[in-house]
Amino acid sequence: MNKQLFELSVPFPINQIHWVNKGKGGELAHLNARDVMKRLDDVVGGENWKDEIIYSGNTAICNLSVRINDEWITKSDASGETNFEAEKGASSTAFKRAAVKFGVGRYLYYLPNSANRNNIPSWATPDGYREKKAA
Repeated sequence: MNKQLFELSVPFPINQIHWVNKGKGGELAHLNARDVMKRLDDVVGGENWKDEIIYSGNTAICNLSVRINDEWITKSDASGETNFEAEKGASSTAFKRAAVKFGVGRYLYYLPNSANRNNIPSWATPDGYREKKAA
C-alpha cells in the first residue's frame, strides 16, 4: 500500500471522534470536516488536494482530488441536505464521504454496533491500528 494512502487511513485520535445518538442507546461515530481537511493537509500537503462541490437540486456532490505519485486521482460522493445548516451540511457530508473513498475515516463504518465513546476497539485507535498492520 502506498505510504500516503496508509497514513490517510490511520484512525483519528479518540477525542476527534464525534458521536450522535441513533436511538435505542446506540451511537453513530463521525468526523468533523475540518479534521478531515487537516488530515489531508498533514499527509499529502495542502497543495496536493482540492475539492469541488457541485449542486444538483438539494444534493451536494463533492469531487475530491488528491495528488499521489504525481498523479491526480479524483473520487466523488454526494449528500442531501442535513437537519443542521442544510446546504453547508450537505457539502460537508459529501466532502467527508468522498474522503472515505481515500480511506479517511473508513474504519468508522466497521465499528461494532456496541461501540460508543466509552467502548472503542483497539484496532480503531491510531496505536492499535499501526500495531495490527505491523503484525
